[in-house]
Amino acid sequence: MGKLQYRYNNFYEMLFEQAHKRPRKKALFVGDRAVPYRELLDLVDRFAGYLHGIGVRPEDRVAIFMRNSLEFVVGILAISKVGAITVPINTFLKAEELDYILQDSGAKVLLASATHEKVIHDSQAAVRCRAIVWEGGLRLAEDPHISFEEAFENGEIHRPVMRTLDELAVFFYTSGTTGKPKGAMLSYKNIFSNAQSAVELLHITPKDRNIVFLPMFHSFTFSIGTILPLYAGMSIVIIPSVRPFSNIFKQILTKRVTIFLGVPDVYNALAKAKLPWYFMAFHRLRIFVSGAAALQPKTLEAMQRKFRRTKMLEGYGLSESSPAVCINPLHKQKPRSVGPAMPGYEIKIVDENMLELPRGEVGEIIIHGDNVMQGYLNRPEATAETIVNGWLRTGDMGYMDEEGYLYIVDRKKDLIISKGINIYPREIEEVIDRYPGVGVSAVVGIPDEKSGEIPVAYIEPDEEGPAVDPAALRRHLREHLADYKIPRQIHLVESLPKNATGKVLKRELRRQITHEETD
Repeated sequence: MGKLQYRYNNFYEMLFEQAHKRPRKKALFVGDRAVPYRELLDLVDRFAGYLHGIGVRPEDRVAIFMRNSLEFVVGILAISKVGAITVPINTFLKAEELDYILQDSGAKVLLASATHEKVIHDSQAAVRCRAIVWEGGLRLAEDPHISFEEAFENGEIHRPVMRTLDELAVFFYTSGTTGKPKGAMLSYKNIFSNAQSAVELLHITPKDRNIVFLPMFHSFTFSIGTILPLYAGMSIVIIPSVRPFSNIFKQILTKRVTIFLGVPDVYNALAKAKLPWYFMAFHRLRIFVSGAAALQPKTLEAMQRKFRRTKMLEGYGLSESSPAVCINPLHKQKPRSVGPAMPGYEIKIVDENMLELPRGEVGEIIIHGDNVMQGYLNRPEATAETIVNGWLRTGDMGYMDEEGYLYIVDRKKDLIISKGINIYPREIEEVIDRYPGVGVSAVVGIPDEKSGEIPVAYIEPDEEGPAVDPAALRRHLREHLADYKIPRQIHLVESLPKNATGKVLKRELRRQITHEETD
């Protein structure tokens, strides 16, 4: 495992050097606006001046509750310049959930989009912030809440606070499987390790361009979609909203995008979309990266057939690892695998006693490297349980083949134990998802007096596919799975609960099931 070498110490230093090295190169494209690196530096300097002027100091926390925008990127970089810590927050949250994160993180300033005005106004913690800076033209009547435009005008340039690689840069709040979200504390080295490792593995150069339409508050988009391009001197095409989806295709063509970051839901749609011939003939996409949730084999196969000039690479990660851990390399992809460890990282499969298992055996995935978080904010006990002797216990189950390629089996906490036998829901879901008419599935365990637990399947149909016949699906499952793995019940539902990246929320699904049973 070679040690990674880093180009910069913090986000602001990264921007400063890029702006002086390639001042005229376009850093960001937002709609019809193109922002060169030099102009981006000027905006960041002015906004950092505003933050400093209202008293934001090193180690203070500044929360971002915003849609994808130029201001989101400016915010991240300006927060770095004053030595504060960025707290990106999921914009799908309600006021009570926002309150919890603002209070737990101790955020003093909130950067917000006008599109989320109601949630902000309903949040008691938000209105108590020292300042709210609005993107999108909105301004509250009372001072000191202002718009970004006013902040740019009021900011006075000041010297940067020089942060080192080992100092904290960002807190990502993870949804977790139980309880309240936890703030994963990441250093600059954590984030930059993802950037440097990806640059080496994917042969990224300043000539590349990526498109960002996934929410920037998500760790995948934040680190790989936003920081990585700036680290490499690339250009970022920012899309504020995925609708209309046709706009994404237009921007890919007109902005000559080469790297596309997506989640399985997006690739499912892309594989089925009827794209015009000129898009297929003239696009410059060289890499599709899929993360945040498992990619169905049928989607991978469909994408490979459709885009023969573009590599489809599935990866794996979690917020606690900044987030990327591994990805299929350009020279060799393996279906159903998330690839080997990225450069600089190490993966092991271990048993309950943290003893390494032989290749091919299923156990817990643990990770070592510069991407491992510093710990959970305000939760020393949870940190001690999760990071053991420098190794991050992921709670995910998997195995590695002889070439070191990782295969995810399931979440440890999603494991179903029926009559003492381990059942991995993901294995069942992969078989269900191959059946015609299935959009996405989720298999969970429910209590049973005789077996302890039994597997139950919930299916969200594909709107464009044939109707799913549960009896025929059960016959399909019997052809591919042992009898004890066959779901005892199969339920067709209108939609499954999902997070912002399309990952099914099994905890919420279990809560809904329990609620229905008690009604």
